[in-house]
Parts: sequence; C-alpha cells; structure tokens
Amino acid sequence: MAEPLIEFRDLRKSFGDNAVLKGVDLTFHQGEITTIIGKSGVGKSVMIKHIVGLLEPDSGEILVRGRPLSKMDKGERKAFKGRVSYMFQSNALFDSMTVFDNVALPLRERRHLPESEVRGKVLGLLEILELPHVTDRYPSQLSGGMQKRVALARALISEPEIVLFDEPTTGLDPLRKNAVLAMISRYQRHFGFTAIMVSHDVPDVFYISNRIAILEGGEILFQGSPVDLERSGNSVAVEFLASLERLENEIMGLLDCHELSAALAGEPDGGAGRPAALLAVEDMAGVKASAGDIGAHKVLDACISLARDHAGKDALLARTGAGEFLCLLPRGEDKEVERFLTDISRDLKDGSARCCLSASIDLSVGVLGGRADLDAVDCREAARRARAGSTLLGRMQCGWHGDGGEGQ
Repeated sequence: MAEPLIEFRDLRKSFGDNAVLKGVDLTFHQGEITTIIGKSGVGKSVMIKHIVGLLEPDSGEILVRGRPLSKMDKGERKAFKGRVSYMFQSNALFDSMTVFDNVALPLRERRHLPESEVRGKVLGLLEILELPHVTDRYPSQLSGGMQKRVALARALISEPEIVLFDEPTTGLDPLRKNAVLAMISRYQRHFGFTAIMVSHDVPDVFYISNRIAILEGGEILFQGSPVDLERSGNSVAVEFLASLERLENEIMGLLDCHELSAALAGEPDGGAGRPAALLAVEDMAGVKASAGDIGAHKVLDACISLARDHAGKDALLARTGAGEFLCLLPRGEDKEVERFLTDISRDLKDGSARCCLSASIDLSVGVLGGRADLDAVDCREAARRARAGSTLLGRMQCGWHGDGGEGQ
C-alpha cells in the first residue's frame, strides 16, 4: 500500500449549532485516487477545505506525512499549499482570457517566471493534454470536454503533488461523466499526482478510485478499496453498489432481471418464442485485477456492443452477473442462435471486435447457445441452465491504446 500522505484524526467542525464533522478519521495515500462520497450537504467540501487551509478544525488534527499541520509555521504552510491544486466544479475559466492565458495564470501570479519559461511550460502541458490547437481560443469557443481539459491543465501547470476535485461530474449527462472520469484517471496515472475527489453522484467514481470513503452523519462509515466495499456488507455500501450497477446497466443499455421479467410478461408467450444465449466474460475477477474496474467495464461494454450489433434492434439484453448477460434474440428458429454465435465468432477471430484498454489483456467470451426455457420469466435461472453447458466462443484481443475517451 502507498504511504499515508494526509491523515485526518478525530477532525471536528461545527457552524453554530450544526455539527458537520463529528470526529472524522481518514487517510489519503500517496499517488492514489481517493473519493469521498455522500449526499449533498453532509460536509464533503468542508473536509477538503481543511486541507488547503480555507477552514480550521474546531478540534482534531490534520497530519501531512506524519507532521501536524497545526505545528507548521507560516512558511511551511505556504509551501504545502503551493503543492496543492484545486479543480472547481464549474471549471472557473476566465471567459475574457484565451486558453493559453488561463493555463498560464498560476505561473504568472505565483511563480513570477520569465515569459519564455511560462510559454514553454504551458505549450508543453497543452501538448500532453492534446490541446495544442486551441491555445488562442476562448472558453466559449470550446466544447464541454475541452473546457474540462483546460481546467485540468490549469490545475496541473504548477506541478502539484495533490489535486482536489470538487464534484467534477455534477450536472453532466452519463456520457460526459464517463469522459471526465476517464480524463482524470488517465492523467493521474501519467503525472502521478494524488487525487482527492468529493462526489454525491455515488456510482460514477467507483471505477477510477483506489480508495473510497463514505461520509454520513458527519462520520466516516467506511473507507477502503472498491473490493473492500463490495465485501463490507455495510448497508450504505449495499445501497451504493446497487445504484452503481443500475447506472452501469443504464449506460450500457442493459435491463436488469426485474426489467426483463416485466418486458417478457407483456409478450403473448412470456418470451418462450425467443432464441436465447448467455454471453460471459471468463474470469471477470481476473480482468478486474489486471485492468481495474474501469478496464473491466470497458471489456463488458465491448462484448455488449458486439452482441447488439449482431442480435438486431429488437433483441433484449439483460445482465445476470458481474461479467455476463443474457441475449434474447427476436423471435425465430433455433438456427438464429447458431447464426448469431457464428457471426460473433468470426468477428473475434478476424480481430474486428476489440476493446480499448491501457493494459494488455486477453479476453475469452464463454457462450451458452440454444433456446432458453423462459416460461418462468426468471432470467437468473435461465442463465444458470445456460451456463451449465457453456463453451468457448472466441478470444477478444485487448491492449491497444484508445483516445482516452475525454470527448471533444
């Protein structure tokens, strides 16, 4: 595990009679993404304002590499604050300034560097963030995705050790949320900064976080890795994971079993006339261990897209497990399943089916073909019967680098 960088010990903060933080103990580790989740108004932003000194605790202590912040003199505190950057929810770009001048602002205000050095640093960073062609544009001339990257560039130009993200996806649609989170994850790996995020859009941050903390009622109810969260059994965690899967299903266009049951109940024969197949990512736990949660999400999404391409617009796709989904084809003969699987197998063999990951992973797709007995309208039971006779359909080659998904 990475070494502790910042620690909150029994941190307490009240505003009048409103006790916002009630003895918070929380650790942020060097080089990791830690996300504090919780409902609006529970004190998430209050917590991170203590890090940069915008607020002082009523009691308790904040340690930086084991040293109490309260024991630092004015010069030491200033030096620490200089290693922290803040990316605002609204981007906070100046409309009257070009992209170049927005990004250069922290250097000009704090570092007083020669203009030639400022120019070199800004242009170099904009090149890394794939923004060299917009240096002379104004924020109003950029898409939302580009504005986010410009805001990130300004946060990174001073080479911070820590970057604070205050509700980075609030108000965005699901596609833009994914793009922003992919951007944060990608550049955190590239630059190696420690990221601390706060979010009330609970499911969105799951796939890029190394550690998650749940703030509820002024206290930390849970802190640990996403895997620890899944295993915790904490009631808030259970609600969190349920909302995570609902959001992921919505993004990928999957039904859950209840929604599939409702859809099939409206058909004359309860869906028994639909040929069905179960597609499964083999060893999804291994994929997650190798590629991380966001990588595993991309793998599953690539498989779903492949199935949907060959199943047709009237097919029904329902998730039956972490790495598997049931595909009910439009009404037809059993030979439709054979055709469906043959087409998928061909795409897997010729390499036209791929997934974009920043890790090299071989992916096999296990398939169960044949007509599934859906008279009971129980997709999990149908999946269990199908799983019992599964065979290897093909192998999806992953490991080539995509564009990072930030959006334009």
